[in-house]
Amino acid sequence: MKAKADSVEQYLGALRADQRAALERLRKTIKAAAPRAEECISYGLPAFRLDGKLLVALGATPKHCAFYPMSASTISEHARALAGYETSTGTIRFQPEKPLPAALVRKLVKARIAENAG
Repeated sequence: MKAKADSVEQYLGALRADQRAALERLRKTIKAAAPRAEECISYGLPAFRLDGKLLVALGATPKHCAFYPMSASTISEHARALAGYETSTGTIRFQPEKPLPAALVRKLVKARIAENAG
């Protein structure tokens, strides 16, 4: 069993190179879309918190990478744009070689910021 990471760097450092690269790109896009958000580890995953509220998270399993908008409504509102990806309540799964487009990630992060503010 893998030990829980104490930092985002530790979490990413334990991943395969392809997963690490995909999640680093995702992390960079999230930071650009929510520059005031703070990184943290939440539920064992690298996450971003804004104004004291969890915003989004990211992670990887042996079979895929994942982006967690932590909101079923955000995922359902963007279902058309997410049609090529496996989704479930609060989760978008993708393969490292087919990362989420930066424009889509920015749109999802902005939707979460609006949802948390409302």
